[in-house]
Amino acid sequence: MDLSINIKVMKIPKIAGGDPHLPQYATGGAAGMDLAACLGSPQVIAPGSRVKIPTGIAIEMPHKYIVGLVFPRSGLATKHGISLANAVGVIDSDYKGEIIVPVTNQGEKEYVIKPGERIAQLVFVPVFKATIVETNELKETDRGTGGFGSTGK
Repeated sequence: MDLSINIKVMKIPKIAGGDPHLPQYATGGAAGMDLAACLGSPQVIAPGSRVKIPTGIAIEMPHKYIVGLVFPRSGLATKHGISLANAVGVIDSDYKGEIIVPVTNQGEKEYVIKPGERIAQLVFVPVFKATIVETNELKETDRGTGGFGSTGK
């Protein structure tokens, strides 16, 4: 079963330097494509701070029923406390600007992002467009309204 799509990627020239890298899968079974930092020099992130890291690329998805989701890299998160400030970034199909990755340092030490370092991963997912239908009741389930935040088990 082939579930591949073509994503157009445009490198954006950087005034302050930096070499844009095309996103790529690290392995054949990877769900996310690595996004690299497009920096002219290393960027220090102090503990508890947030910075916007440019990628130097913009993308075009083939239609409005695809979304690009930007996730943190688990290695950076577990080893250094580096994650995304917005948890998961959403790249809508009609956004054509540069992909910027808002990074936060949740660790106890400074972290230095190097030019070209893999800082996040990009996953493409189908989107369902919903029609909202107001109602006065919902179907009953075993769980019902109980267990907000967990299944209660």
